[in-house]
Amino acid sequence: MPPRFDCHFPVFRVFRARMFRLFRPCLFAAALGFTAAASAAEQDTAQRLWLAGQRSAAISWVEDGLRTTPNDLNLRFTLGVMRMEMGELKPAAEIFTRLSQDFPDLADPFNNLAVIHAAQGDLDLAQADLNQALTLQPTHAQALENLGDVLLRQAERAYQNALKHQVAPLAATQGKLKNIQALLKRVDTPSP
Repeated sequence: MPPRFDCHFPVFRVFRARMFRLFRPCLFAAALGFTAAASAAEQDTAQRLWLAGQRSAAISWVEDGLRTTPNDLNLRFTLGVMRMEMGELKPAAEIFTRLSQDFPDLADPFNNLAVIHAAQGDLDLAQADLNQALTLQPTHAQALENLGDVLLRQAERAYQNALKHQVAPLAATQGKLKNIQALLKRVDTPSP
């Protein structure tokens, strides 16, 4: 079974405190079931390097593997996740966009694009990505959770905008905004 990288991608700074559980990118190398032996070996080595803190070396290892097998789905996906982890959102987005085009029936690249778009503050695009992921795989647990997080952030934004445009702030709208913010605070707080 190919290794899975532990992914700790901070989307919003408030999520950092909770070990990045919210908006987690999906890692699906093991679920695909068609990883070539060379790909698995590349991933094993890359994971060892990554976990040893040698992130640049791990990325180089994966990139070397992709020079040999440029269409390897797992290596491409792994490289995208590593780029996300390194905060290199533009190259990661390019990787996941190409994966979503080359493998349009896979939900995971869309989920990870949503993570990137949410990190960049584009909640509407993140929602569209998640909707596509869920169209492809309606029971995709991480995409469902991420969609809930995006919808909470969108609700907060809507209530804030409503208060800005009201002649006199209404207590009901203020109460809803406070409730959403309290919920977001609980969601963003690390579990014991």
